[in-house]
Amino acid sequence: MAKKPENKNYKVIAENRRARYDYAIEDDIECGIVLMGSEVKALRTGQSNIADSYAAVDEHELWLVNAYIAPYEQAGTWGHDEERRRRKLLVSKKELSRLWNATQRQGMTLVPLVMYFNDRGLVKVKIGVAKGKKTQDKRETSAKRDWQRQKQRLLKQGS
Repeated sequence: MAKKPENKNYKVIAENRRARYDYAIEDDIECGIVLMGSEVKALRTGQSNIADSYAAVDEHELWLVNAYIAPYEQAGTWGHDEERRRRKLLVSKKELSRLWNATQRQGMTLVPLVMYFNDRGLVKVKIGVAKGKKTQDKRETSAKRDWQRQKQRLLKQGS
């Protein structure tokens, strides 16, 4: 059976690894993002960070706030000035209303999980609808992960 060739355009740009530790992700959604040309060039070089960012619904639009995209040096005077400016996220009205309703519930927030180039070479952001974990929940998650690791070791030694 022939193996399907991997897509060469798909590339993870930035990942928010702490999001799954700090938040309980209930749902996620893929969004497009409005960028300047120099920002896309900077993303292709891998100069970005979404660890401190969040998404917010404001006046019937979805925004990515505090995401860092480094300036592209070769852009000269036509490059982007602000590294941490608000960037508009593209979602349908139905999805936007669902996200707005989710954020109105107590403790729910919109957290960017990963920014990547999709198979067509477009920049996409995966947003998670999340609830903040308390310290006890974080300890519980860590204990479950350790138990799974230990269980795998025991199964490996037994066979």
